[in-house]
Amino acid sequence: MDVDLIFVNGNVYTVNERQPHAEAVAVKNERIAFVGSNDDAKKFHAARVVDLAGKTVVPGLTDSHCHIFGIGEREMNLNLEGTNSLDEFLAKVKERVADTERGKWITGRGWIETFWKPPQFPAREELDKIAPDNPLYLTRADGHASIVNSAALKLAKIDKNTRDPFGGQILKTNGELNGMLLDNAQDIVAKNIPKPTAAEREEAFLTGIEREIKLGWCEIQNAGSHKEDVDLIRRQYGAGKIKIRLINSVYGPGHDAEDFLREGSTMNAYDHHFTQRTIKVIFDGALGSRGAALLKPYSDAPATAGYLTEKPEDLSPMFEETLRRGIQVETHAIGDRANRTILDLYEKAFKAVPPGQRKIREPRWRVEHAQIVDSADIPRFAKLGVIPSMQPSHAISDLFFAPARLGIDRLAGAYAWQSFLKSGAIICGGSDAPVERGEPMIEFYAAVARKSIKGESGEGWHPEQALSREDALKMFTLWPAYAAFEEKDKGKIDIGMLADFTVLSADIMKIADAEILKTRGEMTVIGGEIVYQR
Repeated sequence: MDVDLIFVNGNVYTVNERQPHAEAVAVKNERIAFVGSNDDAKKFHAARVVDLAGKTVVPGLTDSHCHIFGIGEREMNLNLEGTNSLDEFLAKVKERVADTERGKWITGRGWIETFWKPPQFPAREELDKIAPDNPLYLTRADGHASIVNSAALKLAKIDKNTRDPFGGQILKTNGELNGMLLDNAQDIVAKNIPKPTAAEREEAFLTGIEREIKLGWCEIQNAGSHKEDVDLIRRQYGAGKIKIRLINSVYGPGHDAEDFLREGSTMNAYDHHFTQRTIKVIFDGALGSRGAALLKPYSDAPATAGYLTEKPEDLSPMFEETLRRGIQVETHAIGDRANRTILDLYEKAFKAVPPGQRKIREPRWRVEHAQIVDSADIPRFAKLGVIPSMQPSHAISDLFFAPARLGIDRLAGAYAWQSFLKSGAIICGGSDAPVERGEPMIEFYAAVARKSIKGESGEGWHPEQALSREDALKMFTLWPAYAAFEEKDKGKIDIGMLADFTVLSADIMKIADAEILKTRGEMTVIGGEIVYQR
């Protein structure tokens, strides 16, 4: 039998219970034609045979939650990731100011104060000293908070009497603006920043895609976009510039979601490379900036319990409409109040639109992050058929400050992967890049080790919530495929499935935890095409 390509001498983990391990895989017409031993592969004739030389092969990895434009922008703009102190942060900003024309905006992202000493937000006055004439807008890694200087506040016409918008906060110290803006308050300044040109937006997208493919991701599920982004994405696929598979979601509620509901889903366009069937809702803030909506006040800030960023009554009509039209919903919910409330809203919509009135009987709605969930609400996910979409790296970064924010008791429901699985739910795994680094091996390591990348742990980290290697692999292969209605095409290495593989430098199913972090993507294969080789 003639095939297009044969991979031999591999250490292949198929995530297929009927045939969990193999040595060789054959590809024909972008799909898998054979999975088995080297000897059995000899009966096939191929124009090209690839000797994997014992390297490990897994089904093409999927990042179930990332922000692809943000990944590219991080590489292009002032990247503040990895600044280990306030002084280092200020030095990076000062260096960029020196290279920037007076009066021009400077934007950046990636700082996080967790490991600074003391672990405090930067302040407006500190930025004013180094940038008196350039407006600054510097976003925390999680995207839910930004620090700005006086020049930016002045352009946005924010003063100490400006009221907090719904779903956001303008922070003050002793009644004076300190420059920190949380969640929806960021928009008051952000709308004054000149929009990137079409060429810059395209560069950000293509830069992000290139990085993802080199890391070994074969598919990304983009967690939110606006109409202009969707148009750009379609143009790039139409021009044949994009190899990665992309599941896109559209932000809602709002005009973009309304247009999407009218136009309907796009399924498997550009030869199974682009699908858009989902609306993305942002329902609360982040834990680090104390915007996550909690059932009880923050342990280290008793005056606040966070906030919701959308009004529940605004969501219910949209949710019912999506069920009738066969549109999936995914909702960002971090705090236990946000998670409980969104489950209530999902359940209300499911009752209002019973299966017989839905375009898709089992809608597979998702909750993005599901970071802090009350023990009474964890079983509700499986009962309702709701999928928690979680990012393991959040646990190993947040657990350094989560005990202070939440207290020890509430950590029992924090990043509770095993609790979700034992309750009958599946988890689709992602990275939330550029909030986190976005590297698949960091995510896999975090899921199985539940320790920092330096091997650290601490009180309240709940090591019993760590996953087995087998479940961690499903988290980035089989379960994301199900969450995207792709289980007949992706998620395992089996005959008839799309020929998407990630080839790794080491056997991540057997090596020591710390060695996982040293493992690199050697080859990325999408539809039987080697789109990256180290």
